[in-house]
Amino acid sequence: MRKGSAESADVRMAAIDSIIRILKKETKRYTTPIVTEVKEKTSDPYKVLISCIISLRTKDRVTRESSRKLFLEAGTPERMAEMKESRIAELIYPAGFYKTKAKRIRDISRTLIAQYGSKVPDEIDELLKLKGVGRKTANLVLTLGYNKLGICVDTHVHRISNRLGYVRTKTPEQTEFALRKKLPEKYWIIYNDLLVTWGQNVCAPISPWCSRCAIRGYCRRAGVKKSR
Repeated sequence: MRKGSAESADVRMAAIDSIIRILKKETKRYTTPIVTEVKEKTSDPYKVLISCIISLRTKDRVTRESSRKLFLEAGTPERMAEMKESRIAELIYPAGFYKTKAKRIRDISRTLIAQYGSKVPDEIDELLKLKGVGRKTANLVLTLGYNKLGICVDTHVHRISNRLGYVRTKTPEQTEFALRKKLPEKYWIIYNDLLVTWGQNVCAPISPWCSRCAIRGYCRRAGVKKSR
């Protein structure tokens, strides 16, 4: 690597403290991501897990209402396991793939009862054994449900981490492992919340709002061809 490139990378590594500090301040004006909202209201790993399942490929406002309606009728694995799939589907509609998610939610609830004493696992390897639970969901359950270290990487975290030039990866999973090596542990839990909020409101997938971005001075704008 050329000397200039190495120095640039070092600057970006040193800048992460400033980036996090700025985002903590700036994101206060925006709505809290729905799964974090569930955690703040309930501190229940099971509800965090189920909200994560509902949220996949679904807008936050839909996830928020779907989760609210579902938990009014069934907030425990036992109650959910007793419910008909059709009723779960009805309650979470119009979440994306609501029929598939209804089956998954009931199956996961039954698995928790049969294999884990109705308790959501607090280890990533065990969470990944649950059908339909990927690394994003598993990390969210660890961080929000149990306040344990983990790095949740969704499309926003993957995109912005690469735009900043903080990592250079092709997939969210690669981004997670790159961040595990590079991101200070003190930021692991909060990193997802900050970047998801920023991605939803400022650093959009297409034509991001670079003109009003508070961290633009630290950003390489990698891959950005058009901005506002």
